[in-house]
Amino acid sequence: MSSVKSLKPSTFRWTICFLLFIATTINYLDRQVLSLTWKDFIAPEFHWNNNDYGNITALFSIFYAVGMLFAGKFVDWMDTKKGFLWAIGIWSVGAVLHAFCGIATSGILTGNWLAGFHGSKELISTVSNTSAIISTSVTLFIFARFVLAIGEAGNFPAAIKTTAEYFPKKDRALATSIFNAGATVGALAAPVTIPFIAKAMGWEWAFIIIGALGFVWMGLWVFYYKKPHEHHKVNEHELTYIQQDQEDFAVEENTVQAEERKFTFKECFSYRQTWAFAFGKFMTDGVWWFFLFWTPAYLSSVYKMDSTQSALPLFVLYIITLLSIIGGWLPKYFVEKKGMNAYSGRMKAMLIFAFFPLLALLAQPLGSVTYWIPVLIIGIAGAAHQAWSANIFSTVGDMFPKKAIATITGIGGMAGGIGSFIINKSSGVLFDHAHKAWSTVDGIPLLEKYPQYINERLPDGFFEQLEKSGSVVADGIDKGYMIIFSACAVAYLIAWTVMKILVPKYKVIK
Repeated sequence: MSSVKSLKPSTFRWTICFLLFIATTINYLDRQVLSLTWKDFIAPEFHWNNNDYGNITALFSIFYAVGMLFAGKFVDWMDTKKGFLWAIGIWSVGAVLHAFCGIATSGILTGNWLAGFHGSKELISTVSNTSAIISTSVTLFIFARFVLAIGEAGNFPAAIKTTAEYFPKKDRALATSIFNAGATVGALAAPVTIPFIAKAMGWEWAFIIIGALGFVWMGLWVFYYKKPHEHHKVNEHELTYIQQDQEDFAVEENTVQAEERKFTFKECFSYRQTWAFAFGKFMTDGVWWFFLFWTPAYLSSVYKMDSTQSALPLFVLYIITLLSIIGGWLPKYFVEKKGMNAYSGRMKAMLIFAFFPLLALLAQPLGSVTYWIPVLIIGIAGAAHQAWSANIFSTVGDMFPKKAIATITGIGGMAGGIGSFIINKSSGVLFDHAHKAWSTVDGIPLLEKYPQYINERLPDGFFEQLEKSGSVVADGIDKGYMIIFSACAVAYLIAWTVMKILVPKYKVIK
């Protein structure tokens, strides 16, 4: 703390919040590169279908889930500064590794490891064993996603822990909604940058350029971060504001004892508050990840847009999700203006947010009018999710001591990752099934006309070849999207109901 006592409170906590926002933006940029390049650039090279992509994203979700479970404990053990540096360093390495999967595939299949990005494409095109190309490339991308997931799992536990250090309870939802908006900004920047980098320089450079941003952030974190009571930019008045909650007024000896108290996984799972948070994450995280990973493919499959054509709709979609900033304001309004406690105010706000995703039930039926309708609806649902997410994260800080926050956040992240695994894996299987079983060619079911594909993959570009030959093709994949949209629509109300049953009233864990 500064030795100079200024009469005006400093506001350095918002600088820290901005760094968390940048980290989350980079986190989501790295996560989005694959979803924006696989359909147009990677799938033709490696012969992937929806199920292959679904397997990669589903396994990323489960790696992320397991990583979140241990990332919280890791951040608690390493503490905030070192824990965050390790997290973003590992995920940036993982992001860059994706770029070398093509070279590694050609090296494994042809023995040539020195071909370079362009040369590896030519070598892979000479390999006649398509199954070997698919299995090898998918395995390599899964490994790169594993490294990315383990690192990215540390972002939210570390960010939530930092927020608890720098903000009083009444401001945590607002601070969380601000840094959590980085997810939206990252998703927003991705479609207007990544496809164009991939088109101009190759998909590999999209991974390298975006991945390198994390190393820049590490330098900023080293330079700016210290604990609030140790930081020369946090004056006495700001520190008093940060520590205004009752537990922060404890005498120093009791504070030290509280800091030393460890929460085991077994103890954490004994609290209904942990299960409420975990179930809420399990039901809803997968919805956001589905929209994040599959919306570019949705626009491609249903509306025949390539990655550059879908840039504007995706940009508009994520602009709409910036409305999620209200997620931090609304519970604060309930607490300060209506006199509610923090938990009751958050739960009331979350109930309001839970109704908006119901609009997703209309996305596919009204999509026949114009693709802008599902784009707008997905944007509104995404905004509701981010507002919900900011508040569900903040419930942890409301009910658990600081030393347990990263661990509980990690447990919730694990649950969310498992839910995301289920929706991503199911989506890949369902979309390929719908693509074959529910499509028609000249009014005849595709598999009735071409029974040889009942148990086989459709050839690359099969529908395009049929259309060029003059056949009328009705792709059934839109029915698959309708099923997933319906599940996403009701997930939040189910989650809120169970959370309220588990924790009907505000209760702090000591």
